[in-house]
Amino acid sequence: MSADLATLLVSCPDKKGIVASLAQTLYGHGANILDADQHTDAVAQLFFQRIRFDLSTLTTDRVALEAGIREVAARFGMAWRLAYGGTPRRVAIFVSRYDHCLYDLLLRHRAGELPCEVAMVVSNHPDLAGAAAQFDVPFHHLPVTAATRDAQEAAARALLDDAGVDTVVLARYMQILGPGFVAAMPARIINIHHSFLPAFVGASPYRQAYERGVKLIGATAHYVTADLDQGPIIEQAVVRCSHRDTVEDLARKGRDLEKVVLAAALRWHLEDRVLAYAGKTVVFD
Repeated sequence: MSADLATLLVSCPDKKGIVASLAQTLYGHGANILDADQHTDAVAQLFFQRIRFDLSTLTTDRVALEAGIREVAARFGMAWRLAYGGTPRRVAIFVSRYDHCLYDLLLRHRAGELPCEVAMVVSNHPDLAGAAAQFDVPFHHLPVTAATRDAQEAAARALLDDAGVDTVVLARYMQILGPGFVAAMPARIINIHHSFLPAFVGASPYRQAYERGVKLIGATAHYVTADLDQGPIIEQAVVRCSHRDTVEDLARKGRDLEKVVLAAALRWHLEDRVLAYAGKTVVFD
């Protein structure tokens, strides 16, 4: 995103005057609103908005602009996040042995589809070091057992901190992250689960689906929380299957979904289109 662009995400109890107050504040500082999208959850009585605007016309500066937004936020009990363009987020990809999601993300990044820097690939196995090397991405092998999990996660967090990583993508990383790791990066760890959640959580969802004789299988990208496979869902997709499909057939069909769903979720996150609340998300167009 251009250095002259910024994106404001807000959420608060629904009240009159929110849209006008934000628009007047941005206009008062000379910002030019390029597009705005909003959503009201009538049941929860919550308001959400995403505003993208041009900074090149500012008549003040960013400090004054943020002070103005902060004043509106205090008045409406508003949570807000302002993202400036020009400084791409730094992403770490965690993998185990499955390579399809990793290759897809790296190829999309090389093609310019993902507005970020891929800082590193982290794995509990050495198998995919060559894949990272093909894209000149640093690879870190951090083996883990039940006895070494805390130390392994501490080492991973140190790598992330040193590299200034903002977002972690679990691209079929077949490990459960500890609560401390997850708590340190709220709504900044994205997982792809090879199932249409909330169905078939945990391990071996394709075998679970086969045993239930389902006619649709799917993939789900979600933010990671302390509860396994229960985090706010960002994107999902499904494909038809039949009684003729074996477990291997379901896995093959599912791999295609996993790549598309994970890439879409990451792109929307990087473009500041996602707001998580109450165990679910608003994803702005």
